[in-house]
Amino acid sequence: MGTNILLLFGDWSLTNSAITITETVAASSIVFTHFIAAGAAFFMLGFLYLAFRSNNTSVYLIDYTCYRPPDYLRASVPHFTEHIERTEGFSRENRDLQQKVLQRSGIGDEACMPIAVHELPPNTSFNPSQQEVEQVVFQVVKDLLSKHRINPKEIDILISNCSIFCPTPSITSMIINRFGLRSNVKSISLSGMGCSAGLISISMIKELFKVHKNSMALVLTMEAVTPNGYVGRAKSMLVANTIFRMGGAAILLSNKKQDKWRANYELQHLVRTHMGADEQSYCSVVQKPDEGDVVGVSLSKSLLHVAARALKINVSELGPLVLPYSEQLRYIWLVTCQKLCEKGRAKGEATVVVPRFKSAFEHFCIHAGGRAIIDGVEKNLKLEKEDGEASRMTLYRFGNTSSSSVWYELSYLEAKGRVKKGDRIWQISFGSGFKCNSAVWKSLAKVDPERKNAWSDRIHMYPVQMPDFS
Repeated sequence: MGTNILLLFGDWSLTNSAITITETVAASSIVFTHFIAAGAAFFMLGFLYLAFRSNNTSVYLIDYTCYRPPDYLRASVPHFTEHIERTEGFSRENRDLQQKVLQRSGIGDEACMPIAVHELPPNTSFNPSQQEVEQVVFQVVKDLLSKHRINPKEIDILISNCSIFCPTPSITSMIINRFGLRSNVKSISLSGMGCSAGLISISMIKELFKVHKNSMALVLTMEAVTPNGYVGRAKSMLVANTIFRMGGAAILLSNKKQDKWRANYELQHLVRTHMGADEQSYCSVVQKPDEGDVVGVSLSKSLLHVAARALKINVSELGPLVLPYSEQLRYIWLVTCQKLCEKGRAKGEATVVVPRFKSAFEHFCIHAGGRAIIDGVEKNLKLEKEDGEASRMTLYRFGNTSSSSVWYELSYLEAKGRVKKGDRIWQISFGSGFKCNSAVWKSLAKVDPERKNAWSDRIHMYPVQMPDFS
């Protein structure tokens, strides 16, 4: 009996051991299966990440050059005022208006005008307009290519933008002819796109780089002041006479991996907003003839309101791309709290909640369209006065150079030695249409403040104290 019980328990022990071994093998098989599945998932995620990266080709900013006009082209405030007084066709009221706008514009005595505008009466014909364009673009292209010892035939893509002056052959054709670019270079000339056209050109390069691998691109951004002179009587068209000045920039870009080591910046984001479907926005900046059939650029009184709306829409798209998650959560929390508390407040008491954009950017380059534009952007984004220093100083020294102003501002920051490796720069531009564009750049290296640029000759004199017209 005892033997049978022993045998019985012995059989049970063997059976139990077999079950345990079977369960262990099954568990090991499940673990192995999970391991294989996790590995496959990790591999797929890696593949998708690489595919995503390949579709988002890097845009490296190798370098850029801003045009510095010769001193003899300066249009100081007293000189400009005398010029207005001596120009025929202006009524006393219109002369006073232009002088008032000029004195409050934030533009200093060093901003320059092309030679034809210094003449009496100003010569706004085709030849001096073309001479101004050639003077600017030929110089910046020559300086940029020679600085990096680049053969013009290495350029694969060429884009120019100039809103008012649109000659035939085009400005890009002028460059191809002058510097001997290849016959298969992809060239595009943009016109009529206003002060935001410079970042639109960068946007086009970004898209073209997706299909043209291992390419180098050259962008030319400027505005011709010569054909912009207005001698009519419409007050809305006289403002443009006082704020635009001579300038331009050439930007060298590449998507070649081997160019990353010599590039100064890499494009992180580019967001474009077009408000053309709204009639008020569309009509805020318009080139048209006045009642006397004199052509000029009309700036409406609603321009600042339109710019604020365009900026709000642009920022709502850019914010999630650049703001840290902690700041996004903070913003959502504050907006939610504000909504819950609104019922207990009187109308008009609610404050506007704005994300802290200084948590996403170290530097701001706001289009130097005028003192009111810079002040308005600072107010809407809750920035400090020092955040707009580069924009104000650019406006003071160079005036409103249209689409190239954001490059003069970046040049100012570099000359001051403020751009460090890893810094993020936000360029904001506005233009007719109405458009608001944002470009975000990341610095790949500390920029040497001693290297020559448009500010090198007198950066030690800036910043200057600006008059307060508030």
